[in-house]
Amino acid sequence: MSESQRQEVYAAPFPGEGGKVQISTTGGADPRWRSDGREIYYVAPDSRLMAAEVRANGPSLEVVRVEALFGGLVVSGSAVISYDVSLDGQRFLVTMPSGAAAPEPLTVVQNWTAGLKK
Repeated sequence: MSESQRQEVYAAPFPGEGGKVQISTTGGADPRWRSDGREIYYVAPDSRLMAAEVRANGPSLEVVRVEALFGGLVVSGSAVISYDVSLDGQRFLVTMPSGAAAPEPLTVVQNWTAGLKK
């Protein structure tokens, strides 16, 4: 959601009462919940994966702690998913830049057995 000059991550009850809570503080995108609802992961503007520990207080949500897990995530800004998290929050599947140079050209030699007879 973008209510300020930058993209931030918010959580709000659905359906139900209670206001929304801002999860990120310095910008964020691509949020994912851990399956037990105790953490929200998101990508910070500097491409670090962040983990926000949250706690339910009745109808509202409280951010307990936010920490950086690791960096180098590819943030596309489109509908492409750059990462996902396992149900227990212990493993991540991440799209990373390859860093590889352009592949070498492929050379195809046709009728190579004819060259063996010479």
